[in-house]
Amino acid sequence: MADQNTAVSSVGDFTTWEPVLRLLRADATSRQAAGGDIRVAGRIGRGSWSLPLRRRMPEPGRAAQAEDMRDEFDAVQRVQGALEQAGVGEIAFSARIAPDGTTSLSLLAPSPAVEPGIGSPHPGALLLVEGALPQPWRVLPEPVPDAVPAPSADPDLLTRTLRERLPDAVGATEAEIDAAQARLGVALPEELRALYRVTRARWEDWGDDYDTAQRHAMAIQCELFDVDGLYISDAAARPCPWQFAAMEAVTTRPDAAVQGLVGSPGWIVFGDTGGGDRLAVDLTPGPRGHLGQVVVLSHEENIGAGLVADSLTDMVLGRDAERRGGRRPDEPPLVAHVNIRSLPSVEAAAHPGLEVLSIGVWEAEPLSLAPVLGLPRLRTLSAYPGTLADPLEIAGLTGLEFLELGPDDWRVLLDADAVPRSLSAAAIEVHGDQDPLLVVALANEILSLWNRPPIIRTVLEADLGPLT
Repeated sequence: MADQNTAVSSVGDFTTWEPVLRLLRADATSRQAAGGDIRVAGRIGRGSWSLPLRRRMPEPGRAAQAEDMRDEFDAVQRVQGALEQAGVGEIAFSARIAPDGTTSLSLLAPSPAVEPGIGSPHPGALLLVEGALPQPWRVLPEPVPDAVPAPSADPDLLTRTLRERLPDAVGATEAEIDAAQARLGVALPEELRALYRVTRARWEDWGDDYDTAQRHAMAIQCELFDVDGLYISDAAARPCPWQFAAMEAVTTRPDAAVQGLVGSPGWIVFGDTGGGDRLAVDLTPGPRGHLGQVVVLSHEENIGAGLVADSLTDMVLGRDAERRGGRRPDEPPLVAHVNIRSLPSVEAAAHPGLEVLSIGVWEAEPLSLAPVLGLPRLRTLSAYPGTLADPLEIAGLTGLEFLELGPDDWRVLLDADAVPRSLSAAAIEVHGDQDPLLVVALANEILSLWNRPPIIRTVLEADLGPLT
């Protein structure tokens, strides 16, 4: 682990952290036997934090109030102010506090090669190859040269309908529409141009009146973005941590209306459903789709889009599209989960198209990876700690780009110099109360194999004094 004993900003000043540490010590002392050292760890960012604190419950019949957490807020805000001053997004920490108050505080500075941990002081995914993207984020749409607009696409009917519903709307000029088209780098379909000729959907045109905006949304069947708000929902517009993105798979069936992609240069987002899901005109439809169909991109999903309407005209007129495509029940999954609730064995998961194997909680004998050795498309393996009979079998998975293991399994691979060099990213799966410093040291060992920047540990020694 890379250590340094000095810091250049108030983030590295022990007094910045003292209020947080005093809160954590008091809380931990109330929950454990007296006499031993206390170890606490957490993560603080500019807009959020995760600390192992039990918060006081409000009195019966009273809702929790901000004042109930005032000590925590004040302590955290002191660190957040230092982070902002230093231009640091977030920082993890681990501290060991002796009964007499002697304290060793380790600050774990973020590395550009490590994604932030989620709700814990442990590191997230390790980015072993700079700029590498998970396979689903590299998939581009298949060309569909025979795709044509739906018969229902009718710019003139769309225009008449909207003018009747929105007689006072202010339309965008041809220059504004052309400017949006030039900015996006893709020709806007005629239905979309017709829509914006009727209304440019600017808040100021509604006199900043919410009721008027609501009537506008009901007339169009969505919360329309103004013409300057149009954007392309390609894969880059749908970011996802490696730890989750590597567990996804994309596929498009021959009878699908929409291609099963993360994003597409042909998805022009023009509005919102009102619940956070985005609506787009689709210029790269599936084999049974229509050019210019309307699709919805769920904010709760990383992959794919759902068909809303075969055309913008259909959407505005309230005509729902017929659902087309979908995986058959007898098709083996590209992402297989082996655990006590899903598939009963690695053998049951193995097939030539398998891309992702996730081994979860397992109560029987540890599992062999022999059934999946040699599978041509297997690129991701995630194994819950203690589930593998022989971690060295991983060396036979020559196509892996992402590997997630517990610390003990990583130790086996490192000691045997058997970490697959095909990896683009990796993760250490941590369960229970494991010391973040040990996990960070392991992460830095893995990073060093690819000469990637390590997580820097800054050690601050001080004295909190006796607990009062």
